[in-house]
Amino acid sequence: MKLYPVVILAGGLATRLRPITEKIPKALVVVGGEPFISHQLRLLHSHGVRHVIISAWYRGEMIREFVENGNRFGMKIEYVFDGDTPLGTGGAIRQALNLIDGPFFVLYGDSYLPCDYTDIQTFFTRRSQPGLMTIYRNQGKWDTSNVEMADGQILCYDKKNRSLQMEFIDYGLGLFQSEVFASLPVGQPADLTEIYQSLVKTRQLLAYEAHERFYEVGSFEGLHELDELLTNDPNQFLHKE
Repeated sequence: MKLYPVVILAGGLATRLRPITEKIPKALVVVGGEPFISHQLRLLHSHGVRHVIISAWYRGEMIREFVENGNRFGMKIEYVFDGDTPLGTGGAIRQALNLIDGPFFVLYGDSYLPCDYTDIQTFFTRRSQPGLMTIYRNQGKWDTSNVEMADGQILCYDKKNRSLQMEFIDYGLGLFQSEVFASLPVGQPADLTEIYQSLVKTRQLLAYEAHERFYEVGSFEGLHELDELLTNDPNQFLHKE
């Protein structure tokens, strides 16, 4: 199966990782002896992803200088940049639409997700819904749960107003039809969270439960954990046929 393109949201300021990120973007923070984005791209490649669009803002040119066109990762890698001011996660995705023809994945730039991308795409294509959120039965263990799900649909997604029914957490990977973002004005800020919530209101957001632990480098705790794991074995999470 040919996998859809992946938009990586790598434009944040990464203030939680200061002072490390005062001079480099989060994507280039060293994990397991090399920049995090190297591990992220190799993981995607091992699952069959061959087209990536990196959405960048803060020190984004440094990411392009390091990754280049993606040849050494066996991928086609393109870039979109917010411009002088940040466009937010939704606005950044809108910038990428002219490089995409059809559905696409959205991956947070600090997420390392050893899930089954092919199975997620199959789940999505078999159902006529415009959006999908991958979730993990977190039950407050790894971070604060923020998702209520039932029967393959997201019933509630809220990072501020939590309820006892929220046993799941946003895993860090979405899948969308292009028209979800096509109506957004180009160059204007928008928030992916609000777009997710608008799909929830109309019961148009599928839920795919991933069973693999998620890893992240958005916090020092997550960074240290993944650094130790990938230092011991940089290939342990790569998909093997």
